[in-house]
Amino acid sequence: MKTRSFAVIASLLLAVSCQSPPAEKPPKQYSIQQFMDVKNVFSAGFSPDESNVLLGSNETGIFNAFELNLTTQEKRQLTSSTQESVFPASYFPTDERVVYTMDKGGNEIDHIFVRQANGTTTDLISDATAKANFYGWSHDRKWMYYTSNSRDQQFFDLYKVDVSDKPSEGSMLSSVLMYENREGYDPAAISADGRYVALTKSMTTNNNEMYLLDTQSKQLKHVSKHEGDAMYNPQYFSLDAAQLYFLTDEGSEFARLMSLNLATGEKKLVEEAPWDIMFAYQSRTGKYRVVAINNDARTQVKIYDQTQGDKPVQLEGLPPGDVTGVNISDSEKLMTFYVSTSKSPQNLYLYNFETRVIKQLTNTLSSEIDPDDLVEGQVVRFKSFDGLEIPALLYKPKGIPKGQKVPALVQVHGGPGGQTRLNYSSAYQYLVNHGYAILCVNNRGSSGYGKTFYAADDKRHGNEDLKDCIAGKQYLQSLDYVDAERIGIYGGSYGGYMVMAALTFAPDEFRVGVNYFGVTNWLRTLKSIPPWWTSFRVALYTEMGDPVKDSVALYNKSPLFHADKIKKPFIVLQGSNDPRVLQVESDEIVAAAKKNGVPVEYVIFPDEGHGFLKKESNIKASEEVLKFLDRHLKK
Repeated sequence: MKTRSFAVIASLLLAVSCQSPPAEKPPKQYSIQQFMDVKNVFSAGFSPDESNVLLGSNETGIFNAFELNLTTQEKRQLTSSTQESVFPASYFPTDERVVYTMDKGGNEIDHIFVRQANGTTTDLISDATAKANFYGWSHDRKWMYYTSNSRDQQFFDLYKVDVSDKPSEGSMLSSVLMYENREGYDPAAISADGRYVALTKSMTTNNNEMYLLDTQSKQLKHVSKHEGDAMYNPQYFSLDAAQLYFLTDEGSEFARLMSLNLATGEKKLVEEAPWDIMFAYQSRTGKYRVVAINNDARTQVKIYDQTQGDKPVQLEGLPPGDVTGVNISDSEKLMTFYVSTSKSPQNLYLYNFETRVIKQLTNTLSSEIDPDDLVEGQVVRFKSFDGLEIPALLYKPKGIPKGQKVPALVQVHGGPGGQTRLNYSSAYQYLVNHGYAILCVNNRGSSGYGKTFYAADDKRHGNEDLKDCIAGKQYLQSLDYVDAERIGIYGGSYGGYMVMAALTFAPDEFRVGVNYFGVTNWLRTLKSIPPWWTSFRVALYTEMGDPVKDSVALYNKSPLFHADKIKKPFIVLQGSNDPRVLQVESDEIVAAAKKNGVPVEYVIFPDEGHGFLKKESNIKASEEVLKFLDRHLKK
């Protein structure tokens, strides 16, 4: 009897295990307005007394500056812009003044503004055509650093401003020139005493050089002499200015953290990983070192207590997701950071090193959206035409009925050396929620997978990288829930170029295209790059091609000149103020394709640039894209 009972139980267990899992519940379908009600937030640091943090948020429909009280969590709006996005940068180190940056209509000519405690503001840059970048504060809190191309639009000079200077309303703060840049060197790090500045100079997109400027002697020293291609990225100086800490992939596939002894020139390895180290910095007194690693499209942050022999700091009770944006207060008692996943938007948290308590400061997902209805991206890999393994992120719609197949999109990032990461995207979630699978392809030439992979598309754009996207389509076709005949291609900027390259040079591969401000005429784009890209021009030409020397090759890879081959529908979305991909690029490709009788839709945003910042613009763009896809891909 006992043996028989076990046999019966085993039979029942086998029957249960052979049953199909219950069908996944279809998600509730949401509007783009609900998805765009997600509040994008970022922190710009602690107030001098560490009672508040400075926030940037688009909850008003456009980015503005806010102040968040860390005790009460009450939020106070500091700016009320309705036309231009305000990006807060920092409190002043000893008072309640605030620094923020702002351009006009997305033209990328950023100016630096100082907001007084009474709400009045001062533009630090008097020249309307000049661009400026905020560079932080001196360690003694006496100076603010910034760069500007006001002297020469091609190059950025380094300036400092006396923090104690409080001019009357409407007058300018006085700036002191620290470094006059006449050869295209880019300031990257400044020592605590202000004496040394670490500079880089781009040679190619895979190779640069690092220099050390002594502002006292005016001596410029080349400190990165090396063989072959290598990238250098200065991070910070030791407090005594004896060491420079920098990232480099010299002698490695991936960027490692190194130190340079300024007196002897000796270089030492500090930290490495089987991925790129993205950045490193240390807290005010050097107690903590923070390192971020690009771990297979995710961000992995490590915090070390340098007073305890680089002992890792363990944060207990963290919610699931990637920790990013770590910022340690000057007292080194508090720390803010973000936590997010591909299905959970970024939220800001506070950590107290003394009490070890973690406190959530924001809740950015709309209360109308059930988090269980959102989709987590999955890292996948597939082989391309030549056997090269291509990484990608896959988003599968929830609740697909058994036997039903869904349309899909191959998404291509910008760059060309960008990387699609496992970050939250309202636009992607909206499309997946409405029944579209998405494969985000990190084609050869993408960053984050080693310098060999990064350089693999140089001067071969629109060929091998396009074949990677086609291989991505083939991967989608292998999935039992994807309709093999209904696959489109989607991308912005360089990804928009890939969309048009696919429709032009492989016109039978994809059913439709979605082009956000994509390059279509490389000859024009490379000739019309903004003047402030001058120091990067040679590197860009080395990767993409010189519009004079390589004009034939660039002509051949420019979709505009071969638009007669286009035969599949596409939509173009373009900002009129885009300084990188001029509106004429989109105007001409739309007009040329219409001559073929191809269904083409064109949406222009007159007050946007290279990427849309206004909530209403992103709502309209996503709505138009979904309507287009429903008409031409879903049916």
